[in-house]
Amino acid sequence: MTISNSFRKTDAVAVSKEQLIADFKVVVADAEALIKATANQSGEAIVGLRSKAEQSLAVAKAKMADAQDIVVEKSKAAAKVTDEYVHDNPWRAIGAAAGIGLVIGLLIGRR
Repeated sequence: MTISNSFRKTDAVAVSKEQLIADFKVVVADAEALIKATANQSGEAIVGLRSKAEQSLAVAKAKMADAQDIVVEKSKAAAKVTDEYVHDNPWRAIGAAAGIGLVIGLLIGRR
């Protein structure tokens, strides 16, 4: 596996994790809104359900915060590895950037 392939896989995993975190935050916000909307409802079943939902949300928020910290940590590690690679192989990085720039220039020039 080349370095660029491992970075692409890492980036894809980070993006999917970040999307999962964002989607989960929306679900948590919706659940909190539902709990607030049913705050005036009475009944033993609703009170118990609301309490259980609040506990579940608290646990989920804690786990999501941990997952977010891990994603940020791994992203920083990937950026550090990339930075070290560019410093160790500046001409390869310049060549890759020039090649990408050439391809983009050719694609734009065709329009």
